[in-house]
Amino acid sequence: MSEIFEQRRAFVQQVLGQSVHQSLTRPVQAEAEAPVNIALCKYWGKRDPVLNLPVNSSLSVSLPGFGTRTRLHWTPDPQTKGLQRLSLNRQPLKPEDPMFQRLAQFLALFPSAEQGHFEIETHNSVPTGAGLASSASGFAALVKAMNQAFDWQLSSKNCSLLARIGSGSACRSLYSGFSLWQQGVRDDGLDSYAIALPQTWPSLCVGLVEVDTSQKPIGSTAGMQQTVSDCDLYQAWPKQAQKALSTLQLALETQDFVTFGKTAEHNALNMHATMIATWPPILYWQPESVQAMQTVWKLREEGVDVYFTMDAGPNLKLLFEQTDTARIQQAFGDLRILQPFNQP
Repeated sequence: MSEIFEQRRAFVQQVLGQSVHQSLTRPVQAEAEAPVNIALCKYWGKRDPVLNLPVNSSLSVSLPGFGTRTRLHWTPDPQTKGLQRLSLNRQPLKPEDPMFQRLAQFLALFPSAEQGHFEIETHNSVPTGAGLASSASGFAALVKAMNQAFDWQLSSKNCSLLARIGSGSACRSLYSGFSLWQQGVRDDGLDSYAIALPQTWPSLCVGLVEVDTSQKPIGSTAGMQQTVSDCDLYQAWPKQAQKALSTLQLALETQDFVTFGKTAEHNALNMHATMIATWPPILYWQPESVQAMQTVWKLREEGVDVYFTMDAGPNLKLLFEQTDTARIQQAFGDLRILQPFNQP
């Protein structure tokens, strides 16, 4: 086994502690769901890629009803172990599929993988691998299902720690509303997890501008690693991100939407600037992405308070308040609008 696998497995066992039942003799199953989260202050860069420890803290808002539902079934079996079946949106995936391999490697970190086999059905209500945070909701839902199935009775903090190993931003998808992923300072990673923030914003709207929902050519992890190693501009990122985080937290407390939106948009552009300045360049934008940005900027010139954020992909997420919904729908046409704190 690789050194990376052993380090991750040791971390998982440390988090699980006494919650693990060493001998399970009956099948178990559970079903859980988790929302995608949209980072307002981005996570970009790892101080420890093995344990998914971030260079900077980040802040996000989750989108209820928009994410992943996962059904897990585990059977004790001394002969057949690990992940045996996986379906995504009712389509079976082959063992050589990258998603199958990624989940199999994650599940192998847990003692139950040595005692039996898993069958998993997962459904994404967002396109997979398109920069819409499907991996975050996916791993968060999986950890929640495992916690239920094996009766670990883990706290939200410990579930967040486990989800982080699957996908860094998954640690934020354990929560609804706003959440803060604390970067932590410890080498063992036990202080790097997400917490729920108390603030709400009933009038806040998020509009999804889906430019391209196909799988992106460069995954977030690979793009992140390339940026950190090959971009001189990245040296300025941690300081910029910390400033943005502090500003966003104050804007949340005071309900200052203009500062909130401006800071989130600037933070996203700073992140993408480091990618573009990498060699070879990483550019997730498409012509329609730039066109959507220009529409946002034109609306602001016309007095409409709308801003955007973008993760590692071509799709935009618009940030605006409910009073401006009609004007923004008019400008963008077929726009899916979600209200994180005011769902029917």
